[in-house]
Amino acid sequence: MSYEQFAYLYDRLMNDVPYEKWIQLIKKAADDYKVNGANLLDLACGTGELSIRLAQTGYNVTGVDLSEDMLSVAQAKTMEAGESVFYIEQDMSQLEGLPVFDLICICCDSINYLRTEEEVINTFKSVYAHLDEKGLFIFDVHSLYKMNQLFINQTYTVNDEDLSLIWQCYEGEYPNSVQHDLSFFELDEASGLYRRYDELHFQRTYSVDQYSKWLEQTGFTLLKVTADFSQDTLDEKAERIFFYCKKK
Repeated sequence: MSYEQFAYLYDRLMNDVPYEKWIQLIKKAADDYKVNGANLLDLACGTGELSIRLAQTGYNVTGVDLSEDMLSVAQAKTMEAGESVFYIEQDMSQLEGLPVFDLICICCDSINYLRTEEEVINTFKSVYAHLDEKGLFIFDVHSLYKMNQLFINQTYTVNDEDLSLIWQCYEGEYPNSVQHDLSFFELDEASGLYRRYDELHFQRTYSVDQYSKWLEQTGFTLLKVTADFSQDTLDEKAERIFFYCKKK
């Protein structure tokens, strides 16, 4: 299954993802921490859903993703929306040739797709090198609780008239990791039969203390850690953890 086909199916099935909550969170953080510039880097931008919405709010957005097919879908959607986003195919752990940005974001738990500790650390280093001295870095990750209690050995389903999804989660080979087996079934109207597409995804997370340690070692000041799109302090059942950082 090509990433382009996967991207199309993903957008249809995940249309209830709370993208606007990310937009509100980013805008509020930019105001709270007095980020003056409007140049924003959206890392692991995927099909461009957040990049487009951020552009619509007035940011000058650059989107980076590792998949050429994902970026092709993102570019088509951006043109259809009448917006301007500069897309680049790069690995977020090995950024090069980019300017500095006022805001850098890694949203939708994208950092959890990095397989090794080294890749996470190198991503933080890449962000640091491309963040303005007064800029802000925001990212979110799955919590240990969500990874180990809500994902492992669980099955999720979506059943629409012409498109269905079976999503099975298994414990991964590394601590605090999970393997997602996705099976899509799309109706071919011409034949009346369903076509099946399979995808295998991997995610891995770490403790808040571990992320904080790597950020500090890279040179960041950790401003705040919150959970689940709120300003609340963390609790043991928090599912999505947000980190807000600036350069020291």
